[in-house]
Amino acid sequence: MLAEWEHQSMVQLTWPHKDTDWAPILGEITAVYEEMAREIRKREPLLIVDEISHNDTWARDHGFITVEETTLDPMSKTQVLLDFKFNGWGEKFEATLDNEINRHLYEQGLVKGEYEDHLDFVLEGGSIESDGKGTIFTTECCLMAPHRNQPLTRNEIEERLKEWLGAERIVWLQHGSLLGDDTDGHIDTLVRICPNDTLLYTGGDSDHPDLALMEEELKGLKTLEGKPYRLLKLPLPRPIFDDGDRLPATYANYLVVNDAVLVPTYNQPDLDEEAMRIVGQAFPDREIVGIDCRTVIKQHGSLHCCTMQYY
Repeated sequence: MLAEWEHQSMVQLTWPHKDTDWAPILGEITAVYEEMAREIRKREPLLIVDEISHNDTWARDHGFITVEETTLDPMSKTQVLLDFKFNGWGEKFEATLDNEINRHLYEQGLVKGEYEDHLDFVLEGGSIESDGKGTIFTTECCLMAPHRNQPLTRNEIEERLKEWLGAERIVWLQHGSLLGDDTDGHIDTLVRICPNDTLLYTGGDSDHPDLALMEEELKGLKTLEGKPYRLLKLPLPRPIFDDGDRLPATYANYLVVNDAVLVPTYNQPDLDEEAMRIVGQAFPDREIVGIDCRTVIKQHGSLHCCTMQYY
């Protein structure tokens, strides 16, 4: 599985419409998607899923997961498009139409590569992170959550991930979750792998003691070469509420595109600027661009959740 910072051929957005949960704030969320589209399009092609029927817009979790397959010829590489099942994060929401998107895109020639059908296995793109050289990060609370792949054991799931994603090892984090999270602890809200064995991770507060335990886990991790990771802690946004419910705001849910990193912001200038500065330390050769995601988190996701990259 490729690292997100590899050169991309395009990014996918699945567009909001009146029959999704965005209906009450369709104008607001459309404006945010338009801003995302402009920033992506400045740097690479953009694929907008609009005409194909869909339940919702979380391209990260219903989109193809791309792996690169090498042959005996080191100059010959094939992109393989893995189509996993998305079941609304453990059957919390309807996702039947979302599972038809990838096949439509492939049959229409809008995405290129070899198609692999894994629709008998639940796996969301937001639940895994790759360093592009053999290590996959995930969280036990997500991949072992009810209504995903039971009765498979952790070892059985790990062996499948190694085979399909071309991984030498799976790092299972035991701690980490955000209040208001629907995903059972997606790794892309908590810990992100960056170039040069760097980990960007979400810091905690008094309401998130589990994040302090996650930090201790990260301090004890080693790379495949046996070296400690370089750790960069992101601030946690101040609490944001919608109808009394705390929303899962996080700066870790950024998107890497060609020559830039798009970082979610929350109209908290001091923390927004601090987060963008820290992301810049992990990606010093890229422009850091903030996108206001206060509307996006009203549906409990953020910028990375809305997008999926192709290579």
